[in-house]
Amino acid sequence: MSSADKFKSLKGELVEPDHAHHNADVVQLPSPTAWPMVLALGISLICAGMVTNIVVGLLGLLLTLMSSVGWFLQVLPREQHESIPVDVEEVRIVSSRTLMERLPTSPEHRKILPIETFHIVTGLKGGIAGGIAMTIPAALFSVLRYHSVWYAANLLAAGGFVSWAGASDAFLSEFHLNGLLAAMMIHGLTSMLVGLLYGSILPMYPRHPIVTAGITVPLLFTGIIYSALGIVSPILNARIDWFWFVASQIAFGLVCGYVVNRHTRIRTPQFRALPFSVRAGVESDQGAFVPIPVQLVDEKDTPQ
Repeated sequence: MSSADKFKSLKGELVEPDHAHHNADVVQLPSPTAWPMVLALGISLICAGMVTNIVVGLLGLLLTLMSSVGWFLQVLPREQHESIPVDVEEVRIVSSRTLMERLPTSPEHRKILPIETFHIVTGLKGGIAGGIAMTIPAALFSVLRYHSVWYAANLLAAGGFVSWAGASDAFLSEFHLNGLLAAMMIHGLTSMLVGLLYGSILPMYPRHPIVTAGITVPLLFTGIIYSALGIVSPILNARIDWFWFVASQIAFGLVCGYVVNRHTRIRTPQFRALPFSVRAGVESDQGAFVPIPVQLVDEKDTPQ
């Protein structure tokens, strides 16, 4: 019922909406409209007119006014709907199990998975440990390729220094205090942020979380960085060695996952829906899952 219908009902007039006659084979959906896209175009032209020409801004203002009026007329005073035919098909789920376990819920909280997760500090610790482990492959790359342990740090810092954009390999192989401090800041902040991410996703991996997070997540990050590094840091994109970069990412993932997974997990709000005896530690969590009988369907009764 639209706002106008509700207003008339409050005045004592019984108004029946257009879609009151419900049909089981038809569903009422809002009518499609292009006015939101026209409104977005108008606002964009207004912004473009501020830096180009006033004519562009006036055109954007005209489109904004037209789209606003057109959009409002589609919902006020009566909402416009259209009837969409629906093919009703009965779906019968067949299962060989006789019992089914469901997580307990409470009126105050919806189901939150996982039930247990890691503390924020745990993710920070894992990020710091993984960041330290990541420096080992980076240092090996610097020593084997450029005979200097400072090359990788200076190369990372070069992404933040415009004056280092055209620096030579000999310059990046030397020790620079400002480069070391910048690299430590960039690497440390990034490692802690990724550590927080690991603390959030590790409880979601059902089996072998350390190995899974130590391989799949680094490869995913490598793909994202590979596609965006040319825009973010051209000098780093031109000189990076992707083999050693992947090795550093895997070292980070394995160490960070190991450190995070060793810590004790904390309960999410889902835990509050469990019985008090379970929350107090008197009984096991296994008793919190209530077996629910499942009606079995004979295969011969299943529609083909």
